[in-house]
Amino acid sequence: MKELVAVSVPLSVLDLATVDRGSTIRESFENSVALARRSEALGYRRVWYAEHHNMSSIASSATSVLIAHVAANTSTIRLGSGGIMLPNHSPLTIAEQFGTLATLHPDRIDLGLGRAPGTDQNTMHALRRDNTSSDTFPQDVQELQAFLSDQSRIPGVEAIPGKGTNVPIYILGSSLFGAQLAALLGLPYAFASHFAPDALAPAVAMYRREFRPSEQLAEPYVIAAVNVLAAETDDEAQEMHLAVRRRRVHRFLVPNQPYSDERADAILASPQGRQILQMMTYSAVGTPDAVKEYVDWFTTHADADELIVTFPAMSGAARIRSAEMLAEVVGLTGPATQKESVDV
Repeated sequence: MKELVAVSVPLSVLDLATVDRGSTIRESFENSVALARRSEALGYRRVWYAEHHNMSSIASSATSVLIAHVAANTSTIRLGSGGIMLPNHSPLTIAEQFGTLATLHPDRIDLGLGRAPGTDQNTMHALRRDNTSSDTFPQDVQELQAFLSDQSRIPGVEAIPGKGTNVPIYILGSSLFGAQLAALLGLPYAFASHFAPDALAPAVAMYRREFRPSEQLAEPYVIAAVNVLAAETDDEAQEMHLAVRRRRVHRFLVPNQPYSDERADAILASPQGRQILQMMTYSAVGTPDAVKEYVDWFTTHADADELIVTFPAMSGAARIRSAEMLAEVVGLTGPATQKESVDV
């Protein structure tokens, strides 16, 4: 193995709380706790969880509840949302939820916010939202910021808990819209390049060019997402990669329906399947050395200040093993102290 060189940017984890094939949702939550604990021990900066609804393979729909559970079973690692889909909620509700988390777990909670519904149209209506909910996203972000500070924008209404907690807010996105908003508000920007790679370079460039300093952040800060599938041999890693592509066919093209590997392979070979292959453009797949080489390249390519890694392997044990291999090959040295791990 090559000589280890310490990673030049912090590494974090995006955990989709995957419900593995043949497993239960409870097992998914147990896997999330295990991954967070191991990530903490290895020296990853934070673990984030994403809000999705009506997807049988993802169990993080009640995102703040899952964060609370993982926080109670870890000690120092930062935890947060990657992200909360704010159009699905009132800003006051999210301020209260994350104010509660920040009060219970001081200096450990992040609040990443997205504009998409995180689900399909029918489920969006079941959430009591409509097609115009995202139109007020910029105003809703500012209202939420105010609830978490000491300056509510609604006279006589305060977030309790929430007021004065100043939970750090991140804007998540996969387009120029999120980049421009994050720059305008002076907030950190996280790009969803693990599944929406196309606009990465122009979005990051726009964000850095148009960034305005704020009370939260003096200089632009970019987090870019990348998939990692590490294994002892390249053949094993490629087998894992194929299994992940098949699972994404199920998740995105035939959701909540039985499917076979043969059916998934047929879809992957069709024009429709190109969407799945495109989603995984930024994926480090292979032995630890090959993964490190790719991660080093991607850090420069994305102009990132931090990487957030998703480990899409098909079992909890395999996801932890990928996390361990990546940590070893980039030279993570163990858990950061509270002071060292405070946010930007």
